[in-house]
Amino acid sequence: MKKLIVTLLVFLGLSLPALAGDVMPNVVSLSNTNTLGVYQVGNPIVLRKSPEDNAPIVKVIRISNNSIEPSELLFENVFVVYNEKKSLALMAVTDETEDWVELIYNNKTGARGWLKKDDPYKFLTWVHFYNTYARKYGLYILNGAPEKINEMHGSTDDNSKVISTINNPQKIILNIIKGNWMLVSVMDMDRTPKTGYIRWRSEDGVKYLFPAIK
Repeated sequence: MKKLIVTLLVFLGLSLPALAGDVMPNVVSLSNTNTLGVYQVGNPIVLRKSPEDNAPIVKVIRISNNSIEPSELLFENVFVVYNEKKSLALMAVTDETEDWVELIYNNKTGARGWLKKDDPYKFLTWVHFYNTYARKYGLYILNGAPEKINEMHGSTDDNSKVISTINNPQKIILNIIKGNWMLVSVMDMDRTPKTGYIRWRSEDGVKYLFPAIK
């Protein structure tokens, strides 16, 4: 029994860093539906009730030694993307002014607060974000995306001709974004190259694909 407990403790000890490691969405989520894009945050993250210097602070978030404070928050609930190696800490933006962005700091509850911008170029619209990271790393289809997402069309129209389908893709390469559609090139497991338009998000902003940042 003692040996079993030690084994479990070793297992948990090895698992803990992974819990605080990279955050990447893997399922279709409604939490970031009506958002403008993402903002690269620093540390600490000081969020206020309104976009004013003297507004009450609603939350202060700190990252230290692969842990997050306050302890009731989880990495996956705070960030859209968190990659320590690449110094990426991206939160969803729901509103912005010239000097401030409103961020979701709990993707589970939708809780939000205002952060003063320290660099206007840290805000990326979703299209800019996808153009930046999907072009570099490619894309993957999120779990829970509708089956129709695998249909490759000849144009940006749900009723247009389906010219091919995606089956077990090895790589999805972004070529062009046109509204809610992407022109992509796909290499399937059979190594047959395919190019066509697919929907990357719904009309109300639900994302079906995400950049494969690594």
